[in-house]
Amino acid sequence: MSHQESLTAYIAAFVSELVLSGITDVVVSPGSRSTPMAMVMAEHPDLKLHIHVDERSAAFFALGIAKASNRPVAILCTSGTAAANYYPAIVEARYARVPLLVLTADRPHELRNVGAPQAIDQNHLYGHHVKWFTEMALPEKSDEIIRYARTVCARAAAIATQAPSGPVHLNFPLREPLIPKLDENLFHVTERPNGYVKVINGDVTIDDEQFKSIASVLQEKEKGIIVCGNIGDKTFAEKVTRLAETLNYPILVDPLSQLRSGKHNKDKIIETYDTFLRNEDAKNHLKPDVVIRFGAMPVSKALTIFLKENHNAVQYVIDGGSGWRDPAALTTNMIYCNESTFCKKLESSVVKKSATSFLDRWKRVNQFTKDHMGVIKDETKLSEAKVFAQLAEMLPEGATLFVGNSMPIRDLDSFFLNNDKSISIMANRGANGIDGTVSTALGAALYSKPLYLVLGDLTFFHDLNGLLAAKLHEIDIQILVINNNGGGIFSFLPQSEHPTHFELLFGTPLDIDFEYAVKMYNGNFTRIKDWDHFHSLMKNGQAKGLNVFEVVTNREKNTEEHREFWRSVSREISNFVKGDHEWM
Repeated sequence: MSHQESLTAYIAAFVSELVLSGITDVVVSPGSRSTPMAMVMAEHPDLKLHIHVDERSAAFFALGIAKASNRPVAILCTSGTAAANYYPAIVEARYARVPLLVLTADRPHELRNVGAPQAIDQNHLYGHHVKWFTEMALPEKSDEIIRYARTVCARAAAIATQAPSGPVHLNFPLREPLIPKLDENLFHVTERPNGYVKVINGDVTIDDEQFKSIASVLQEKEKGIIVCGNIGDKTFAEKVTRLAETLNYPILVDPLSQLRSGKHNKDKIIETYDTFLRNEDAKNHLKPDVVIRFGAMPVSKALTIFLKENHNAVQYVIDGGSGWRDPAALTTNMIYCNESTFCKKLESSVVKKSATSFLDRWKRVNQFTKDHMGVIKDETKLSEAKVFAQLAEMLPEGATLFVGNSMPIRDLDSFFLNNDKSISIMANRGANGIDGTVSTALGAALYSKPLYLVLGDLTFFHDLNGLLAAKLHEIDIQILVINNNGGGIFSFLPQSEHPTHFELLFGTPLDIDFEYAVKMYNGNFTRIKDWDHFHSLMKNGQAKGLNVFEVVTNREKNTEEHREFWRSVSREISNFVKGDHEWM
C-alpha cells in the first residue's frame, strides 16, 4: 500500500468524522505541512472553509464564529511558529469557554530535534490552556488506525463542547510527500457512516433535596440580590426573571448577561449599579443578606467592591461549567448546576414572596440614577459616554453589538440602559485582552447580522491585520473607533497620578490616521464631525462591506467628564437617600 493511499484514507476518515461531529466551519491558514488536511477539507461539500493567512487573526476569527454560531469551530495551520501564533486566541477560548478544535500539522518524529526547518516542539504547546491534547498517530490505512482517527475526532469535538466548553489540541505528524489522492470515493465510509461514536453531553444538576434546602434559606431572606454576569444561554433571561418574580429580588445585570435588551420582563432588572454603587450612602442602604450569582464575574469594579464589602452575606454561585469563578473568595455555596435548570427548579421550590421595601429601594435608586443620566445625553460635544448612552436607541432591532475591552466595555456597563430591542452583546472577556478584537468581531459577523463593533484606537491598531477577513470574505460590518489617541483607561488608574512618565509608559499616543489602513482593505472610512453627523450615519447604517467610523475625543477631558458626572450624580443620590424616609 502506497504512502499516498494511507495518507488520504487517514485524513479523509478524520475529516468525515469532523463533519459528523457537528463541525461546519474551518479556518485555514495556508502552509506546506498542513497540505493534505487542507486539500481534503476543501473537497468536503459540508465544510465551509475560511482562509486567513495570519494565524493569530485566524484563530480569533474562528473564536468569533464559534461565539456567534454556538458550535465548535476547527482551525488548521502548518508546523512551527504558525502554531504558536494561535496561542492568544486559545487562551481567550479557554477562559471564555468557547469550543475550538485546534489542528496543527507537524514534522514526523525523525525530523524533530535534529535541526530540521520549521520544526519546534508542538507537544503540549498550549499547556493547560487546552482541555485536552493528543499527538495523533502517523497515517495508516489499517482498519484499526482508521477507527482510531475517527474516534479521536469525535472525542475531541465532544470534549470541546462539554461544559465548560473550550479548546482542544490535536497535533498531526505528517511525512512527505504531502499530496493526497482526491477522487470520488474520498469520503466513502462503509463502517458506521452516520458517525463512529456519538458522545452525549448532559447538563450538571443537583438533587431535589438540595433545591429544597436552598429554597428554605431563601424563603427567610428578604434582602436578597441576583447578580448576572456573562452567560450565553438564550433561555436564561426568561428563567432568571421568573425566579426574581418569585423571590422578589432585584437582578443586577452585566451587559454581557443579555438581560438589558429583549422582550423579557425587566421590572426587577437593575442596570445603573455601576454609578450608584460608587456612593457610600446608597451602599449602606442596599446591603444584602444573600447574593445569588450566575455567569462570569461582572465588568463593574463598583459592583465587585460592593460584593466584597458584603462578605458576610450568604453568597451562592451557580456554575453549569463546574468552574471556580470566585476571585475574592466570597462564595459560601458553590453550586454546580446548569443555570437555567437551577432557576426553573428553584422557582418551583419557593413559595412566591410578597414585594419588599428592600426591592423597592433598589428600584427607586436605579430609576433616580437613570433620570439623572440625562446630562450625558444632553452633552453637545462628542464624548465617549454619550456614544454608549445613545447606542440602544440607534442600533436596529436584532443587531449584535461587539465591544472592545478597556474603556468601551466599562462605558457600555455604565451607560447602556435597558431596552426592548433584541440586541445581543459580545466581547472577549475570557482573558480581557485587547488582542484579536477586530478578528473576533468579523468572525461573529458571519452569523450575527447586522454587527456593530465599538472599540478604542489602541485595540483597533492591535488587530489591523484582522481587517483582511472583511475584504477576503466580503463581510458586512460597521466599526466605530473611539480615538482618544492612546490608552484612555490608564487615566482612571493610579498611574495617572504620576505624570512624569505617564504618556511614555501608559498614555502611548499613536498619532495614526486610520483612513489609509481602512482603504487598504477596500473599506469606507468616515470621521464623525458632530452628533447630527453621527446620528445620520447610524440611521443609514447596515451598509455593505467594511465601514469604519471614527469619533475623535480627548483623553483628559473624557476623564474629567466621567469623574464630574459621577461626583454630581453621587451628590444627588446622597440627598435622595437621606431625604427618602422609606429607606430607613
